[in-house]
Amino acid sequence: MTKTALVGKTIDELKTLVSELGMPGFTAKQISEWLYRKRAFTLDEMTNISAKNRALLNEKYEVGRTLPAQVAESTDGTKKYLFKTEGGHFIETVYIPDEDRATLCVSSQVGCKMDCLFCMTGKQGFTAQLTSTEILNQIMSIPETESLTNLVFMGMGEPFDNTLQMLRSLEILTADYGFAMSPRRITVSSVGLIPGMKVFLERSQCHLAISLHSPFSHERLQLMPVEKAYPLANVLDELRKHDFSKQRRVSFEYILFDGTNDSMRHAVELVKILRGIDCRVNLIRFHAISGVDLKSSNPEKMTFFRDYLTSNGVTATIRRSRGEDIFAACGMLSTLEKEKAESAE
Repeated sequence: MTKTALVGKTIDELKTLVSELGMPGFTAKQISEWLYRKRAFTLDEMTNISAKNRALLNEKYEVGRTLPAQVAESTDGTKKYLFKTEGGHFIETVYIPDEDRATLCVSSQVGCKMDCLFCMTGKQGFTAQLTSTEILNQIMSIPETESLTNLVFMGMGEPFDNTLQMLRSLEILTADYGFAMSPRRITVSSVGLIPGMKVFLERSQCHLAISLHSPFSHERLQLMPVEKAYPLANVLDELRKHDFSKQRRVSFEYILFDGTNDSMRHAVELVKILRGIDCRVNLIRFHAISGVDLKSSNPEKMTFFRDYLTSNGVTATIRRSRGEDIFAACGMLSTLEKEKAESAE
């Protein structure tokens, strides 16, 4: 019999579970502490729960944690972990140490429906939604879990195409009964799926990052098919309804492609469309992928672009490239594993 994972359940779900099993109500809090504070791997570790109740839990439930199937380490200290999902597929999680910060880049789906031109995950197509168990397991089951300071949901998949499981994960990450992380330490990245983004902005205080990549609608559409269903102009209109001038932050991801979106007219238009939004623009160097005729802008162009934005009231930074020698760009390592599996069939 397949057992149900406990990791990924909220405190309310745990209360319902223990009630149905006839256990005392306080058992739910004990279970949550073992899951999210003490990071237990087995039910047997939950020693302040009676042996009888542990046996009762064990009939239908398991903790639900799995260790990474593979790890690749970069010369700069970046590590890419490969996790095997319930359906036998692979997802990626990237650990990025940087002086006093340790950031984990987390996946939300197996593959992706968005099909952005520059993204290897998009080339895989969509396979499955990750459960809250599989999302949280990435954070809990790497060796560096206790040292993490920041989380970014910028891995495989579109978080707002899996909104329910994403929000459940964010609740557990930020709640007192869970990881008790500050929402200011968590950023969720999206291509701009407005329905999911609206729910997220209403129900979570975590930071938001929007993949922008061109200020011109017709050009963005060539890079990102989502522009047809949810135009950037509509995304920006929605963001203007919210206050990002205090602790909560909105940022825009902008990969600079040589001769495609790195000209003066792009910089001028970017300043224009972001006017009135308290934000930051992260300029990113492109990791080349096979079959895609795009190249990264050179450092001089990136510096010019940054300086123009900043001098015109839009704070911009150039994100340092990490882990290129281990295929750290999203989807590369899991694509290799997928191709190996398919060739072995």
